[in-house]
Amino acid sequence: MIIVITPEELVQNETEIINALFQEGLDLLHIRKPFIHSEEMTDFIQNIHSEFHHQLVLHSHHDLAERFNISRFHFRETDRRNDLFKSFADKRISTSVHDIETFNELSDDWEYAFISPVFPSISKKGYGENSNISNEIQKRNHPNVKLIALGGIHENNVSGVFNSRVDGVALLGAIWESNNPLDIFRKCRKSVPSL
Repeated sequence: MIIVITPEELVQNETEIINALFQEGLDLLHIRKPFIHSEEMTDFIQNIHSEFHHQLVLHSHHDLAERFNISRFHFRETDRRNDLFKSFADKRISTSVHDIETFNELSDDWEYAFISPVFPSISKKGYGENSNISNEIQKRNHPNVKLIALGGIHENNVSGVFNSRVDGVALLGAIWESNNPLDIFRKCRKSVPSL
């Protein structure tokens, strides 16, 4: 599974790139736009082809989900601890963790969880430089929640990530800080063993 996460700020031609990524085989897109208001989010989603709406995951503006037939939601670690996901029990939900112990203790409510940072971040300079998560993944013992690696993953290291005990990867900086996001996505997809 390959997931792409949007940058927090709007990017030029972003929805055109997203539509092209889906046409290239993108599995899921996480829309993480904490700073835009409801009207901007509505426009953003409307510019993504409706055939892909079931592959969108909302981090915010959950009230727009029904209108666009979106049934996937992501909850930050803080939101999970505060049980903000409880009213979404009939939906497909994901969350984030930063160590394997927390992942191993997740309830079966979660479809998958991001674990980060696996490598030093591309988009957040300096973040994850001392991370040991790539080694920690070997201690995974939760069979019911998928584990998605995030942080510093790009076309040159993605195949190695899939050799560890993960079910997928999430890309952010590799895609959005590239001059050719589509080309980077294709290279990453080609490096994934089962795709």
